[in-house]
Amino acid sequence: MSNDTKLRACLVGAGHIGRFHTRHLSQHESWTCSGIFDTDGARADQVGQEFSVPVAQDFEFLLQNSDAVFITCPTAYHFQYAQQALKAGKHVFIEKPITQTIEEAEQLVTLAEQGGLKIQVGHVERFNPALLALNGIDLNPGFIEAHRLVGFVPRGMDNPVVHENMIHDIDIILSLVKSPVKSIQANGVAVVSKRPDIANARITFENGCVANVTASRISLNPMRKMRIFQPEHYITIDFQKGSTELYRLTDDASQADGDQVIPMEGSDKILIYSNKELPKQDAMHAEQTAFAQCISENSIPVVSGQDGLEALRIAEQINQQLLDQQ
Repeated sequence: MSNDTKLRACLVGAGHIGRFHTRHLSQHESWTCSGIFDTDGARADQVGQEFSVPVAQDFEFLLQNSDAVFITCPTAYHFQYAQQALKAGKHVFIEKPITQTIEEAEQLVTLAEQGGLKIQVGHVERFNPALLALNGIDLNPGFIEAHRLVGFVPRGMDNPVVHENMIHDIDIILSLVKSPVKSIQANGVAVVSKRPDIANARITFENGCVANVTASRISLNPMRKMRIFQPEHYITIDFQKGSTELYRLTDDASQADGDQVIPMEGSDKILIYSNKELPKQDAMHAEQTAFAQCISENSIPVVSGQDGLEALRIAEQINQQLLDQQ
């Protein structure tokens, strides 16, 4: 893709995540990085120099010279910048969670719909090869178990563990189950901060599926795993390693296709085990590519503003239960 056909993207927020997005955008075949803005000018200068991208002193100036905005600043400021960008007719990529409140997210989704603009939310795990390996599998989960355990990092401790960590799995589960949530039961414990640092939620869906989701930010052994159970299928996903294991029950041996076959004594069915090597893929590069593609093709983003809103709705319900217990 030539520079003339590349989309122009600017960024607001030169912090930890903003730096990674800037690095990817500065090298991306679908984007030209038109500049970066941060209220901390010194931080913006450092990131701008590192990746040879312009640094702007004024966000409005950047908007005028961009097709889309990547919002990677703290969540408290997502709505402010996204609203300004959408009103200026710009497409918006927003790091998760989409906004601080449900009302703010609803306003942004409405603004985008009215302006014919795209919102993509940065739930980057949707682009993990371990999850993409499920494409083509007829999924009808009956039970899902997810564990997202990370080590203690002072950065982000002001954010609820549900919004900072668990929301990744909430978004994935909503995309897999595709059924309204019927009820939620949650509990958590504050260990090193004033907010719960480890939380568990049992989410029951109207179609009968149950998801048991655990998130921790004080774990010694990091883990990002999900297990999916449904009739004749058991799937385990390791987002950290980028691997997917699949057990499936069938009476057709030709489906083995080089996989391991496990005979079932006393049954005419066989159990097929698959653990194929997955293609290497940079998830952030892939989500930036998908954002450019949905703009160019006028298609629905892989993780739309509405998806981000629904994940936030569930996260808010879980977090409120945790707060009520304190």
